[in-house]
Amino acid sequence: MESYHKPDQQKLQALKDTANRLRISSIQATTAAGSGHPTSCCSAAEIMAVLFFHTMRYKSQDPRNPHNDRFVLSKGHAAPILYAVWAEAGFLAEAELLNLRKISSDLDGHPVPKQAFTDVATGSLGQGLGAACGMAYTGKYFDKASYRVYCLLGDGELSEGSVWEAMAFASIYKLDNLVAILDINRLGQSDPAPLQHQMDIYQKRCEAFGWHAIIVDGHSVEELCKAFGQAKHQPTAIIAKTFKGRGITGVEDKESWHGKPLPKNMAEQIIQEIYSQIQSKKKILATPPQEDAPSVDIANIRMPSLPSYKVGDKIATRKAYGQALAKLGHASDRIIALDGDTKNSTFSEIFKKEHPDRFIECYIAEQNMVSIAVGCATRNRTVPFCSTFAAFFTRAFDQIRMAAISESNINLCGSHCGVSIGEDGPSQMALEDLAMFRSVPTSTVFYPSDGVATEKAVELAANTKGICFIRTSRPENAIIYNNNEDFQVGQAKVILKSKDDQVTVIGAGVTLHEALAAAELLKKEKINIRVLDPSTIKPLDRKLILDSARATKGRILTVEDHYYEGGIGEAVSSAVVGEPGITVTHLAVNRVPRSGKPAELLKMFGIDKDAIAQAVRGLITKA
Repeated sequence: MESYHKPDQQKLQALKDTANRLRISSIQATTAAGSGHPTSCCSAAEIMAVLFFHTMRYKSQDPRNPHNDRFVLSKGHAAPILYAVWAEAGFLAEAELLNLRKISSDLDGHPVPKQAFTDVATGSLGQGLGAACGMAYTGKYFDKASYRVYCLLGDGELSEGSVWEAMAFASIYKLDNLVAILDINRLGQSDPAPLQHQMDIYQKRCEAFGWHAIIVDGHSVEELCKAFGQAKHQPTAIIAKTFKGRGITGVEDKESWHGKPLPKNMAEQIIQEIYSQIQSKKKILATPPQEDAPSVDIANIRMPSLPSYKVGDKIATRKAYGQALAKLGHASDRIIALDGDTKNSTFSEIFKKEHPDRFIECYIAEQNMVSIAVGCATRNRTVPFCSTFAAFFTRAFDQIRMAAISESNINLCGSHCGVSIGEDGPSQMALEDLAMFRSVPTSTVFYPSDGVATEKAVELAANTKGICFIRTSRPENAIIYNNNEDFQVGQAKVILKSKDDQVTVIGAGVTLHEALAAAELLKKEKINIRVLDPSTIKPLDRKLILDSARATKGRILTVEDHYYEGGIGEAVSSAVVGEPGITVTHLAVNRVPRSGKPAELLKMFGIDKDAIAQAVRGLITKA
C-alpha cells in the first residue's frame, strides 16, 4: 500500500459531509421502515465514509468485479448504512433506501447476496471476520492480487469465540491484506458491552493474537485516513472509539435505543440538525482498483479419468474421499482443501501431499473453517472442500446455515459417522449429521457406500451449487460398483433384486453392506429382498423408492447408522407419505452409544445383518 499522505482540508471536509449524509440516509430509511438500527449505523458513519470514499479501491458500478477491494459488514444490523454507501456511490437509487425491509425490495434488514455489493450474509454475529479471512487468504495465496479486504465488526460480537478463531487464523497466515475495524460504540443490545470503552484492553487482546492494533477516534476522519494508510506485514485492527447514535441529540450514547427507529417528528428534527453541518453536496468518486486478479473458470470440473477400483476389494470411504479429492485437484487449480487438524483421519492429507499450495490447515476451529471456506468461495474464485469428523460440524451449524443464506457453494466432508467407528465412543460418532444437513436449504447430502460412489460424489459436489455434504465411514467395505457406473444427484441404485422380492431394504454406507449380508442369510430361507442404495439422502430418488416398494408388497425397511430423528428413515417416510399401501419400518440407533468394536456396536443397536434379517422376517410374518 502506498505511504500515507494526509488529505487536504477540502477532502477531509468532504469526508465529514459524506459521513453526515450517510447518517441522514440511515435515519430516513429506518424511520420509513418502522424498524432497524439507526444508532448502530450512526456510530460507523465516519468509518464507512473514509473506507468507501478514501481508502478502498473499487468500481462503483460493478460491485462484484474480481479486482475490487472487498468489504464485509460483520455487524450486519447496520445494513442501512451499507445501503446508504452504495447510494452515495451511485449504484443504488437514493429513493430505494426508503424501501428498506419491504418485501418488494432487495434491501433486507441484514445484508444478503441478492444485493450485488454483498458477498456474504451477515447478521448472526461473529462470522464476518472468518469470511473476510477466507477472502484475504484467497487474494494473497491463490489470486496473488493486490485487492484488500476490510471487515467492520461491532464490539458486542467480540464476545463470540468465532471472532478470535478468525483473529488467530489471520495472524498464523500473515494476512497483511486484511483490515478489521472494531466499532467500539460501548453499548450492546440490552446492556453495555463488557469492556465498554476500555480501548487499551481491546488493543492488548488484538496484539496478543498477532495483529497490528491502532486505537483511533472513530469520529475523526483524519485519524481514520491515517490509520487506514499504515501498511504492516501482519493483519491490522483499527480499534475505533465511537458513540452509538452519534449525531442524534438525546440518543447518542444512551441505552435502550438499540434496534429502534426514530419517530417521524424526531427524525425530521435530527435530520435538519445534521443537514445544517454539511458544507457541500458534492460527492466523492470511488477510486478504481488495480486490475491484477487472474481470470478464473470453475464451471464443469471433471475427474481426469474414471475410478480405478476392483469389485470386491475393500476401502474405507473416508480414504476414497481423500484419493478422489487429490485426483480432482489435478483437474483444476481452483479446487482447494481445508481441514481441522484431522487430515490423517479424513485423508485430506493426500490432497495436501499432491497440492500443498492449495491446502489450508484451519486447526481445531471448525466454525472458522466453514467461514474461511465461505470467504474463499466468494465471487467464484475457488471450489472449497472442508473435512473433519462429521460430529464436529455440528458446532458449526450456525456458520453452515448462514452459508446457505449467503448462497455459498461449499463442500463439507464429514468422516467417522455412526457407531461403526467403534472404540472411540459417542463423542466422536456423528449420529445427528444427516438431520442437520437435511434441514439446511440449498443442501445436497451425499452418502456414498463404496470407493466408486465416493469418487463420483466428490466430482458431483464440485459441480453442484449450494451446501454439499459428503458422509464418509471409517470401516473398510467392499467395492460394489463398476468403475464406469453413472451417478447423478437424486438418483438411487438398485443393488440387488429379483422378481419375487418381498421387502425393499434401504441402507447407506455401512448399513448397505449389512443389508447385502442380510440378503445372503435370508436367501437360505428362500426369502428375497430388494436392496437400494439411495446415494443422495437429499434429494431422494422418490420414484425408484416407490417403484421398488410397490414391487415388494408395499414394504420398506430402512436401516441407518444414525439416530432415528432426521435420518434416512424419516427422509424415506416423508417421500412416500400419503401413498396407499406402503409402510415404512425403521432401524436406527435409539440411544447414546458407547465404546466397543464396530461389529459389537452394530449388533447392540440393532442395525447389523442379523437385525435386518429379523426385521424382514417380522414384516413377512405380520403380513
